[in-house]
Amino acid sequence: MMAQSNTKIIYVGDPMCSWCYGIAPEYSRLIDRFDGDLEFELVMGGLRPYNTQTMPELKDFLTEHWHEVNERSGQEFSYGILDDASITYDTEPPSRATVVVRQLSPEKEIEFFKKAQTLFYKENKNMHLAESYYELLDDMNIDKEAFTTAFNSDEMKRKIKDDFSRASALNVNSFPTIILEHEGKYHAIARGYSTADKMIKRIENIVK
Repeated sequence: MMAQSNTKIIYVGDPMCSWCYGIAPEYSRLIDRFDGDLEFELVMGGLRPYNTQTMPELKDFLTEHWHEVNERSGQEFSYGILDDASITYDTEPPSRATVVVRQLSPEKEIEFFKKAQTLFYKENKNMHLAESYYELLDDMNIDKEAFTTAFNSDEMKRKIKDDFSRASALNVNSFPTIILEHEGKYHAIARGYSTADKMIKRIENIVK
C-alpha cells in the first residue's frame, strides 16, 4: 500500500475501558500492518469521567465484564482493586495522563495508553495518582517531574475535555471505536472488540 496522505485511522477509547484493554494486542497488529502508510490518531473518549462510584459499588458489574474480556481476548486481569473502596471509577485522570504524554512525547502516546491499561487491569494501580505512572515513565524515558506538573495542571484538566468533545463530534459513545477517515468520509472499522484480521481486511477494502 502506498502512503495515504488523506487517510487516517482514529482510535477512540479510554485507559480504564476493559474492551480497550482487550483489543490492545489486536490494535498493535493493526498498527504494525499500516505503520508508515497511514496516520494514526488517538482520542480519549471519556468512558466514565468524573464518576464518583467506588470500585466495590461496581464490583459485580465490572467482574462480569472483565471475565468476558478475558475469555474473548486472553488478556490477564487482577481483581483485587474491585474491593478498594478508596478508589472511584473515574476515568478522567488516566485519560488526562495520556494527553500529557501526547504533549511531552507524542510518538510514545499509543504505547503509553496501552501500558497504562496494564497498570490498571493487571497491576491494579490507582490511576488517579501521578506516582502510579512513575515506573512506566522511567521505562519509557519520559520525565517524571514534567509529567507530574502537567498532570496536575488546570491546563491539562481543560485539555482533556477537548478529546471528549472530539469523540462526541465523531458520534462515538462506546469504546473502543476504530474509525477510518478516508477522502473526507468516515468508516466504522470496529465498534467494540474485533480482531486485527477483520479490521485490516475492512481497511484494505476501502483504501485501494
